[in-house]
Amino acid sequence: MNAERPLLDEPAPRKALFANRAKVYPKIVAGRFRRLKWAAMALLLGLYYLAPWLRWDRGPGSPDQAILADIPGARLYFFFIEIWPQEVYYLTGVLILGAVGLFLATALFGRIWCGFACPQTVWSDLYLQVERWIEGERAERIRLDHAPWSIAKLARKLAKHAAWLLIAAATGGAWIFYFNDAPTLMRGLARFQASPTVLFFIALFTATTYLLAGWVREQMCIYMCPWPRFQAAMLDEHSTIVTYEAWRGEPRSPKRKTESWDQRGDCIDCRQCVQVCPTGIDIRDGQQLACIGCGLCIDACNDIMARIERPGDLIAFDTEANQPARMVGQRSALRLFRPRVLVYVALLVAVAGIMLFSLMNRSDTELTVQRDRAPLFVALSDGDVRNSYTVKILNKTREERDYRLSVDGLPQARITVVGHEGEAGDLVALPVKADAVGSFRIHIRVPRDVLAGSSTPIDLVVTPFEAAERHAASTLFLGPVP
Repeated sequence: MNAERPLLDEPAPRKALFANRAKVYPKIVAGRFRRLKWAAMALLLGLYYLAPWLRWDRGPGSPDQAILADIPGARLYFFFIEIWPQEVYYLTGVLILGAVGLFLATALFGRIWCGFACPQTVWSDLYLQVERWIEGERAERIRLDHAPWSIAKLARKLAKHAAWLLIAAATGGAWIFYFNDAPTLMRGLARFQASPTVLFFIALFTATTYLLAGWVREQMCIYMCPWPRFQAAMLDEHSTIVTYEAWRGEPRSPKRKTESWDQRGDCIDCRQCVQVCPTGIDIRDGQQLACIGCGLCIDACNDIMARIERPGDLIAFDTEANQPARMVGQRSALRLFRPRVLVYVALLVAVAGIMLFSLMNRSDTELTVQRDRAPLFVALSDGDVRNSYTVKILNKTREERDYRLSVDGLPQARITVVGHEGEAGDLVALPVKADAVGSFRIHIRVPRDVLAGSSTPIDLVVTPFEAAERHAASTLFLGPVP
């Protein structure tokens, strides 16, 4: 009778806004997609670790590392291609090709990049395999984590993290090799003679690799990476993604061998698809942001279907548009050539074509001209008018070159190079060292009566002495108002 009743206005219990991470223990699985992931990991890791050691002969005085970002020398080398800082637009083109290529791959095959080629996926796979070798399979790892601390547990944990740190150090060191001559840097590291800058960046990339691949893992894909948020814009009903055939698998429930298949689906709710998933999701709940499209759940499900003698591909790479057709025993055609796919292909071809044309026709000389603005012009005592300019000539060859400088569009013009005033004339020689930029300050003077107005368009022209190339830069010659 006197029991207390909750007040009507008593607030409801507040739900927690944050849940601790439930650690994912992916189980090993065998199948075609697991083999494909092993092959992709071996290929990509092999390229990453070995590429800095490839050599390419560029002649005397030039680095012979095939792939090198030479920061002190302000060059980017990729086999026979040499990129100068002034040609940063080539890097822009490469980034555009990479982005559009990723859009195209996603439109066709879903998150194939995330599942097979993303560095986070590749190194997480490697770290997870090391964890299996040292701590055992899924059930054993779970028991080990929940067991009280002991000498055996401590030894296993220390061995695992030591192996992870060695892989991380090799990863960080390999990345620095792309910015330094690999053999020279390796000798310096072996002799403890590496610079503090090199050691800092090796430590930085070692730490990030160890943290992201060893500890963060699937959280990087779910919470930190922006790509899952973008991919929905590239997918449509004809994109090939990991799908669960709910029309065939439901209703699901465990099944004994003696039970009939009548009134039940093919899914026996074994949860093998969840246990092998590197992000710990249940693909039977439909497409999710955390699904990286690796296909391991397909391998696991097909293994179970084979054991219970049911048709395979209950979970499969398929399109959403094909599911209704499969439900009635048919199969719709795969539509590869769709408007968005054609747009991506056209962009790839256009950008690649522009870059290829530019590379094939680029010159080994570049000319830039900047006119002095203070003063705009100088009226000389003999009646001539003088303008001053800064001329920069980029010599991309491996030998010193002499260039002839002349003026087009300005009759009777005389050129004087500051520091070489005795060599004035309508044509002057400008020497530029090999693989360098030559900067010259010049004066151009003409009689005042030659000028038709206060501003005359002109071209400054440089020509190598030993070649017929002609490089021009347009500018203005200013004078007094007539």
